[in-house]
Amino acid sequence: MAATMRGTTAIVGLAETTYYRRGGAEDAEFKLGLMAVRAAAEDAGIDVRDIDGFCSYSNDRNDPTRFHTALGLHDLKWSSMVWGGGGGGCAGAVAMAAAAVHAGIATNVVVFRALAQGQFGRFGAASQTGALQGAAAYTQPYGQMSPAQSYAMKVTRFMHDHGVEQSALRAVSLASYYHAQRNPRAVMYGRPLDEEKYDNSRWIVEPFHLYDCCQENDGAAAVIVTTAERARDMKNKPVYILAGGQGSQYRQSAWAHNAPDYGTSNFKNNAKSMFDMAQVKPEEVDVAQVYENFTGGVVMSIIEHGLIPVEQANEEFTLDNFRFDGGKLPLNTSGGNLAECYMHGFELVTEAARQIRGESTAQVDDPEISLVAGGPMVEPTSNLLLGAQV
Repeated sequence: MAATMRGTTAIVGLAETTYYRRGGAEDAEFKLGLMAVRAAAEDAGIDVRDIDGFCSYSNDRNDPTRFHTALGLHDLKWSSMVWGGGGGGCAGAVAMAAAAVHAGIATNVVVFRALAQGQFGRFGAASQTGALQGAAAYTQPYGQMSPAQSYAMKVTRFMHDHGVEQSALRAVSLASYYHAQRNPRAVMYGRPLDEEKYDNSRWIVEPFHLYDCCQENDGAAAVIVTTAERARDMKNKPVYILAGGQGSQYRQSAWAHNAPDYGTSNFKNNAKSMFDMAQVKPEEVDVAQVYENFTGGVVMSIIEHGLIPVEQANEEFTLDNFRFDGGKLPLNTSGGNLAECYMHGFELVTEAARQIRGESTAQVDDPEISLVAGGPMVEPTSNLLLGAQV
């Protein structure tokens, strides 16, 4: 049996700032982060000065020692970050916080993400330079310059190999926009999407229409992790961390699209590890928040987590199955990266916790198990299982 820290830690506080379109934030990135951390502490019912650890991901610019000073914390006992770009570490950062608390190194660890692209420039934009080194030298001079172009190749391969149709990608997009219409925090609140609008939207790069692609946003979000024992006496219902981790498959970082398993979301290894650690089966998942850099990654992630068999993708990837109100697999119930906000997936973590607390704007009936899958098709990916009970 896999080693486990199932139910020894819990999320006790969560918060988000206002989410803005890219470049629209009214405050600096660091201030946005401070706002989210302070609000998470208030939500947890603790003094912000009792936070003693920080975790983040994706080469975060916001140094925990600076947070420590600005917030006047009593002590700083833990500081860590998941390496790698994009949102592949959004769930792994929570797992690191849980590990620090479980080991007794820190007591109240905050996990956060803050972005202000008007201050620092667009995330993931193609470089403008006269010379290229490393992996980019094999792709950008030949026209593959954006994440959409790169990931479209992987998704196209997967769709070809398994006979997956465009309707599966469309269903993911429709589900995110459907749920965003119930969520006043969502940037796409008040902007519904239907099949005709999706089908008539412009191609970005096949198989991705406009509505298959994540947003670009500013804002911040945070959660606070502490021990399960401490959580039971705190302000809110504990959201127990059943399992979480990060990882990558064999040679997935090989340059120039040379990974031996090409059409994959890169979850085949760590999905199994997560379920083994949690002592949970895929069919026990009640609600899922699956990172949509592009909808094709969601399709592959769901399949590689064993939530829907690949041979049933065209039949089961439907809006009706993904709706919070009666769907077999409620998906991205806040609107996700496509329609709530692209906080590099951290809004998926807060929504997964809200579902367990019973506070979502698209609340599933009495969920026991909530899944987060972060950053498909990047290295590393990470995932997280949250539970209503130990």
